[in-house]
Amino acid sequence: MTANGDASALTVWFWRQMATWSHLLKRDELALEYRARIAAARPGDASALASVAHLQAQQGRRPDAVANLKRALSLDPGRADAWFNLGYLQQEEQRHDDAIASFERALALDDKLDRAWYGKALSLIKSGRAEDAIEPLQRNVKLQPLSPYGLYQLAHVYHRLQRRDEVATTIRRLATFEPQVARQLERETGVVVGVKTL
Repeated sequence: MTANGDASALTVWFWRQMATWSHLLKRDELALEYRARIAAARPGDASALASVAHLQAQQGRRPDAVANLKRALSLDPGRADAWFNLGYLQQEEQRHDDAIASFERALALDDKLDRAWYGKALSLIKSGRAEDAIEPLQRNVKLQPLSPYGLYQLAHVYHRLQRRDEVATTIRRLATFEPQVARQLERETGVVVGVKTL
């Protein structure tokens, strides 16, 4: 510590190393302790608070994680990753309107953040706004064309909206790289396109 009580740069570096090693060794409580020390020593460091929030969320301490993410965002509102993480935690708490707003803030900062498009779509679906979820799911699929998640949800949205042709088109597309998931969708929606599995 320096004379005025602040941690020196070397001390903070040491704490970062200890936090990293603690996490690698699955000693997450110890990793959180070191990350909290860094955040206390650097109260204006949004990254330090976001790191603390991440570990708190992993340990199921969502209210603490949300509070620290909000503090981090008050210091640096330009962090798309922190807005996404906040939206994710709000979604986990079934606070879908708040989650949608957080995902939208993330996307305003980085419109290529595929997981924010996906998260927004899931909260729209949970809010009974299936039609509004189509565009975010399409954006997610465009950014992650070989991920089955967006297409899976998109097929179910089309099914809810009784758009069988679009369900079939989505299943066929999914079958080109994830035939087992496509077969599952055939079973779940009743829209059979004759997917072949290996």
